[in-house]
Amino acid sequence: MMTGNRWISAFATVALLALPAAWEAAPAWAARKKAGATKEPRKKMELKSPSFENNSTVPKRHTCSGEDVSPPLAWTGAPQGTRSLALIMDDPDAPVGTWVHWVLYDLPAESKGLAEGLPKKETLPDGAKQGLCWGVEDFSRVGYHGPCPPPGKPHRYSFRLYALKEPLGLPPKATKAEVLKAMAGRVLGQAELVGAFKR
Repeated sequence: MMTGNRWISAFATVALLALPAAWEAAPAWAARKKAGATKEPRKKMELKSPSFENNSTVPKRHTCSGEDVSPPLAWTGAPQGTRSLALIMDDPDAPVGTWVHWVLYDLPAESKGLAEGLPKKETLPDGAKQGLCWGVEDFSRVGYHGPCPPPGKPHRYSFRLYALKEPLGLPPKATKAEVLKAMAGRVLGQAELVGAFKR
């Protein structure tokens, strides 16, 4: 049977033998901790326009009071796995209900923006499709049709960009409701740009 002193001596010997392994493991643990601490945060998806800042006035050029051409747009931070993009512009302040101004979908995932003045055609050269707009439930136009509020208080115009895990595969001239329904379960991320305009 071991006496008290022998137990203490044996314990000390085991502890000393374990020290080298502990010292060897320490640098690896510290490296893992440092790597985790310096890992870059996931970038937020952003939508911007060279024509106007977020929550500022949409230039007259992009409205029915001017040339009514679509504004240039640029985006960053699309999540990994994005295979398609969609864009919806509407006016939630319209007196008759949310007024749809632009529906664009099946944009290529590698695209980083839109040039000013896209043609008001059903299908664009890069394969993107444009839906029906200019109304709340009944629509009569295709392509971009800019802010055109009744005289009075300014209206807000929301441009929402969606990153999708696959193309929607809808034919041209789909409505906003049809696009939103097709996007269900496919959205990886989204960004919003808001402009205002009054007449």
